[in-house]
Amino acid sequence: MTAPIRPRAAEPVRPPRTGGRGPLGRPRWFTTLFATDIWERFSFYGMSAILVLYASAPAAEGGLGMGDGDAAALYGLYLATVFVASVPGGWVGDRLLGSRRAVLYGAALIGLGHVSLAVPGHTFFYPGLLLIAAGTGLLKPNMAGLLSAFYPPRDRAGRDAGFAVFYMSVQISALVSPLAVGAVGETVNWHLGFGLAAFGMALGLFQYVRGSRHFGAVGRAPEHPATPAQRARVLWVTAVAVAVLALGYGTDAALGTFRIAHVMALTGLLTVVVPVLFFRHLLRVPRLTKAERVRVRTYVWLFLASALFWAMSLQAGSVFSVFARDSTDRVVFGRTVPASWFQSALPLFVLLTAPLFAMVWRRAGDRINAAAKFTIGMVCMGAAFTVMALAAWQSASAADGRVSPLWLLLAFLLLAAGEVAFAPVGMSVATAVAPATFVSQMVGLFWLAGALGGGLGGNALKAAGSDSPSPAYFLALALTALATATTLFLARRPLARRLGV
Repeated sequence: MTAPIRPRAAEPVRPPRTGGRGPLGRPRWFTTLFATDIWERFSFYGMSAILVLYASAPAAEGGLGMGDGDAAALYGLYLATVFVASVPGGWVGDRLLGSRRAVLYGAALIGLGHVSLAVPGHTFFYPGLLLIAAGTGLLKPNMAGLLSAFYPPRDRAGRDAGFAVFYMSVQISALVSPLAVGAVGETVNWHLGFGLAAFGMALGLFQYVRGSRHFGAVGRAPEHPATPAQRARVLWVTAVAVAVLALGYGTDAALGTFRIAHVMALTGLLTVVVPVLFFRHLLRVPRLTKAERVRVRTYVWLFLASALFWAMSLQAGSVFSVFARDSTDRVVFGRTVPASWFQSALPLFVLLTAPLFAMVWRRAGDRINAAAKFTIGMVCMGAAFTVMALAAWQSASAADGRVSPLWLLLAFLLLAAGEVAFAPVGMSVATAVAPATFVSQMVGLFWLAGALGGGLGGNALKAAGSDSPSPAYFLALALTALATATTLFLARRPLARRLGV
């Protein structure tokens, strides 16, 4: 009897042997990905720096004429949409397109979105935001997957070093782009500012297409291709969802009752519902062991803490921008500094504080567990909002309603310290507690914490019953952060024991 012929196992895709080196002294494929990421982040942070200012500017000055509360809600829910989109975006790249094409299509969508914002008038504004959110959700998780695929599985040190360089690119872009886009958008024309962001994304897309020849076969095919049945099911669900949305909003428009707030309300609802469904799905997987279920249930508490952290951290791009515009003395050497320039303070302070925290974590070792690090991040967040409460109180009593910019810079410094202490640890914990073969889904949950935070933080100002940030508003957020920090500190040992990290 002849033994059955077994199918030959697919050989892992090896990194291309180009031998060429780019300007960074690294392989050409790395230079291509790095340049794509830095230009994509330039467009993202540049547009984000002027989004709230444009939305709240009077119509006579070319803005949308929104109240500060509505503009902050728009900003928060836009970022929440980006976070939510990263979950299906990662699935599309992993199961349908392959990471290389997913990054390409994502970059193209982002570019089209920025071009839409650059068109004068308001007709293409909201479609532009939707295109940017969808493209970013497609590009970001697949960019990480594509970068990781170039390193052999055991080359963890090389992979970590590569991601460290990418993290620096994010901070450099976030530092430079508000200065460039903000100067053009605030002082010349809003749409020219959006156009500068579009130009940056165009450069990133051009060099990605040009440099992808150095990729070899990496990222060309999906890592885990979906079966025909899975493709059909996803297509059917997507078609039904689009039809329901089109029917609902079409009827709303036909009745003359449509408002953009209706779309924002749906987005806010999704940021709450999707994480609940995600946890429910994960906990019902039969393959999970009892210990794994305990870790996932315990992670819910850190997930909620992360959502609160991001709800307050994202205030930097909305409420802090309003405070910079209305309540901060921005005259330097006789010239008024654009309010959007303050957005460069956060990445600058991240670059300055990151080495300090890295040194502290390295020396402390396991003596400071994940919950304790979360506590430190929350304390820094509470301190930042305490500073803002004092600044707002002083602004209310000032003759011209403006205070020294040092208040805002100190708050950004504390925010940066909180982000450096909190954000990297959050991602690390998500991967450490993930059940076997479910690491990607746990990373998706980490992004959904940002989505929930964006939804909560974006509506915080409106929920406070005010259209401008007051001392009481900042103080309430400070107390919330400090109360969360206290809870995490008291529960740090049982959390560490149940999480196993």
